[in-house]
Amino acid sequence: MNVLVFDIETIPDVGGGRQLLGLDGLPDSDVASVMFHQRRQETGSEFLKLHLHRIVAISAIMRRGDMLKVWSLGEPEAPEQELVQRFFDGIERFSPTLVSWNGTNFDLPVLHYRALLHGVMAPRYWENGEEDQSFRYNNYLSRYHYRHIDLMDVLAGYSPRANAPLDEIATLLGLPGKMGMSGAKVWDNYLAGDIVGIRNYCETDVLNTYLVFLRFELMRGRLTRDSYQAECQRTRAMLEGDERPHLREFLTHWQPAA
Repeated sequence: MNVLVFDIETIPDVGGGRQLLGLDGLPDSDVASVMFHQRRQETGSEFLKLHLHRIVAISAIMRRGDMLKVWSLGEPEAPEQELVQRFFDGIERFSPTLVSWNGTNFDLPVLHYRALLHGVMAPRYWENGEEDQSFRYNNYLSRYHYRHIDLMDVLAGYSPRANAPLDEIATLLGLPGKMGMSGAKVWDNYLAGDIVGIRNYCETDVLNTYLVFLRFELMRGRLTRDSYQAECQRTRAMLEGDERPHLREFLTHWQPAA
């Protein structure tokens, strides 16, 4: 198994908003308020267009050989360009199966726009079979290929009307789901200087996603019941060996799987 489960957390790209809306001289919080207001007028929601999101955290779980690790890329103070480069460097090095929840419609397009903005090179990710024939029929770019598995998209049968929230699916499976934060609170936490809290939340999201993925692998016969239980136990052992409070809390709220 060579798998990278990932999730990103974003805030308004106030630099981009300032440039596009002609808001020079306004502080970041006011620029964001204008961006939210304009979007609310357009759609009734404050959810910004994807090219106006700035990434402040990328968290991941890597399952490779005997290794299982959950972490957030870079240091808390690392600039966005470094986070994006590290993400694509990992794909360049390991060519893992990517796993996400709504990565097709959110995480990956945002990563595309930010990589474009920062000039990040990612040839392995963009490979479609021209250089490596093995990517011709299984690459990261096709919605229906399994080199990237968007669990939300796949489980919904690629029908947006059937989409489900990760929090609810995780809860139904006895997993912790959201623990005190949500994506809607990230901007407020960022303004309060709580980037560590944002990264911790992102790490619990990838844990939920990874454990749903294991259940998906059981459902499609890639794991037996015994190997599924073994992978869950491996994850528990990893969490038990980690002293970080948010991972301890996750373990406390994780109910035994059926």
